[in-house]
Amino acid sequence: MNGPHDMGGMQSFGPVTPEPEHERFHAAWEKRVLATTLACGAMGVWNIDAMRSSRESLPPADYLASSYYEIWFKALVSRLVAEGLVTPEEVETGIAQGPGQPVPNVMTADRVGPTLAAGSVYTRAPDVPPSFAEGQAVRTRLMNPTHHTRLPRYARGKPGVIEAVRGFFVFADTHAQNLGDQPQWLYTVRFEGRDLWGPEADPSLSVSIEAWESYLEPAT
Repeated sequence: MNGPHDMGGMQSFGPVTPEPEHERFHAAWEKRVLATTLACGAMGVWNIDAMRSSRESLPPADYLASSYYEIWFKALVSRLVAEGLVTPEEVETGIAQGPGQPVPNVMTADRVGPTLAAGSVYTRAPDVPPSFAEGQAVRTRLMNPTHHTRLPRYARGKPGVIEAVRGFFVFADTHAQNLGDQPQWLYTVRFEGRDLWGPEADPSLSVSIEAWESYLEPAT
């Protein structure tokens, strides 16, 4: 999908201003949004890539006018409504209109620490060798899928070089659509700034992204 989240190379949005590493939240409600999103994710109704897709699917004007955790909150509400776990009326009033829907898993307080410490494993045992090797010239595919993808719009149809072979991982594009893991080899690909944005780009600029194998083809 080509959503408002995919802003590489766009202008007039102001500079990126790094914040101190220890400054993770600006208000108490942001902590609650993070905690609620993680607890809802632990229900097992959707996966991390589906949740990313929900954030990217917000209307552009709404997305661009929202802060980071406002985007998380709006996407969570959208996903809960889409899955039939709450109704728009319940969201508006804050009052349940009936019994809760059953879910595969319920996160209780005693399980939070162990669950967060364990994390989630997205590596898989490879059943095919990688098609590309470190140092190999490649080109990203020119594509505009209607679904979630991790290939940025600005890096499609562009030449690059394999910087590293990272391993065999769950494919985010199919995972977000509930089409299964369909794991693929994942690579770090380096692009020169002028190949991405033309001859007027900073000649010292290069960009590296993580790209699944199906995003790539051999350079010709």
